[in-house]
Amino acid sequence: MTTQTGKWMKRDRWCGELRREDAGREVVLNGWVQRRRDHGGVIFIDLRDVSGLAQVVCNPEVSAEAHAAAEGVRGEYVLFCRGKVRLRPEEAVNPKLPTGEVEVLAEEVGVISRSLTPPFEIQEESGVDETLRLRYRYLDIRRPDLRDALILRSRVTGEVRNFLSSRGFLEIETPMLTKSTPEGARDFVVPSRLQPGKFYALPQSPQLFKQLLMVAGLDRYYQIARCFRDEDLRADRQPEFTQIDLEMSFVEPEDVISLMDEMFAHLFRLFLEVELRVPFPRLTWREAMERYGTDRPDLRYGMEIVDFSSALAGSGFKVFRSALEAGGRVRGFKVDGLVSPPRRELDGMVEEARRLGASGLVWMVREGDGLKSPVAKFLTGEEGEALIDASDLREGEVLLLAAGGEEISPVLSGMRDHCVRRFGPPRNEKFAFVWVTDFPLFDWDEEEKRYKSNHHPFTAPSGDCLDFLEERPLEVTSQSYDMVLNGVELGGGSIRIHDPALQERVFAVLGLSREEAEDKFGFLLEALRYGPPPHGGIAYGLDRMVMLMAGRESIRDVIAFPKTQSGGDPLTGAPDAVYPEQLRELRLRPI
Repeated sequence: MTTQTGKWMKRDRWCGELRREDAGREVVLNGWVQRRRDHGGVIFIDLRDVSGLAQVVCNPEVSAEAHAAAEGVRGEYVLFCRGKVRLRPEEAVNPKLPTGEVEVLAEEVGVISRSLTPPFEIQEESGVDETLRLRYRYLDIRRPDLRDALILRSRVTGEVRNFLSSRGFLEIETPMLTKSTPEGARDFVVPSRLQPGKFYALPQSPQLFKQLLMVAGLDRYYQIARCFRDEDLRADRQPEFTQIDLEMSFVEPEDVISLMDEMFAHLFRLFLEVELRVPFPRLTWREAMERYGTDRPDLRYGMEIVDFSSALAGSGFKVFRSALEAGGRVRGFKVDGLVSPPRRELDGMVEEARRLGASGLVWMVREGDGLKSPVAKFLTGEEGEALIDASDLREGEVLLLAAGGEEISPVLSGMRDHCVRRFGPPRNEKFAFVWVTDFPLFDWDEEEKRYKSNHHPFTAPSGDCLDFLEERPLEVTSQSYDMVLNGVELGGGSIRIHDPALQERVFAVLGLSREEAEDKFGFLLEALRYGPPPHGGIAYGLDRMVMLMAGRESIRDVIAFPKTQSGGDPLTGAPDAVYPEQLRELRLRPI
């Protein structure tokens, strides 16, 4: 039974749910006009709502009134349509649409609201400038690909809640207005009207609060948490973003990792019908850097980096010899997907390596039993054979080599990425998960001449490193773990420090005096003196996660109202100036 309110009829079915078993049924649809076509007096309307498309047929012989109303509609008008579902003629079936076997023969059509001509076509991959799309984001979201990405995000988020709740986790909100603390990106700060001259900070993450919840004895916490960081933007960054944040008491790294393996296997099975092999593979940080040159390796492809130093120990090529004598190495990889390339392609790779910061790059191509290369004349036959054997190089295949210290790792990683983009090597699998573990606890900041945390200052060092924590900080590893998918870091976590004395030692290595530590983190240190449990957790970037599941290139494609790379919002005009009286209330001066 349909209801009529005013001049429009309320739907009793969604456009995208009509199927052949609905034939003969009278329905009322509400939606937007995706397209209108006039075929010799019979008008066809593709009507769209959030569920998909339905084809509506307006035939003057069935309803002159419906046909007359359809003559005046345009794209993006909002309509109601009442009519009977019927099977399409066999030659008119559209196999690309879930509703492609049926159509609605209209008996009544009415315009609910009209639309201006949109500034761009509402269709998938319209090729429209992104700034224009963001300016009219409410129209952009009508596009099926963006709409479906947001629907996927909603469903994934709901299922994460279901999964964690079923494992005993409690969803608990933490404050949005908090204290500014060091170590991390810049904070967004909020002036306090009631306490002039003082500021809140928007949370970069709920890290300290979730540790306090473990001290409070709640055992398992999670939150779909909004986070804020005032940092330079790129495709996988936004000033505000969402984390799947969780923490567990009385756990070791294995407990967190195995639970997350289970959660992701469940999500990919449910939403993508993909069976993931669990447990996911693991690499230590050192192994990842050695084999892939990065701590975010993309395991969908081969091209592992190999150390060829022993094969070139007595090389007559000066660049190799000098690097080896200085304690460096010669490393490289075989390029998959490239056979017998022209010289310009090889020279282009050398230029790419220089762009990545290398002083040079050596290419070699196997020809028969030997190697063709600009440096071939400096290699002995035994060295050439050793390189061919060590790289399993076959006829026409290319070997890339770079010489130096640790600085060549990011260059080789960048060249590996370049070769994937350029030559499209065969892919091992569509979704390649890997855990990277045992990161260094500290990094050295050459510009500031001090140690910094690799993850954050609350990460627990490995137990076998405690004796040389202060003497050899750069050798200390941590009880940390990152989940990487297709070369993108999805999330990172660690076991936390629960001993206040150890936490103070870590602060001291980071250059924080006891007074500074008390000022910045005194509330945490005090809490750790009241019987804290061992605890650890992890936080995932929900935006990145859904981006990869949806096959998108940017997290902006899975965020309803994202910012531009300059942090602006073309839709609302934010950030913007505020009224002078607002500044006066906050005791702030205009610039």
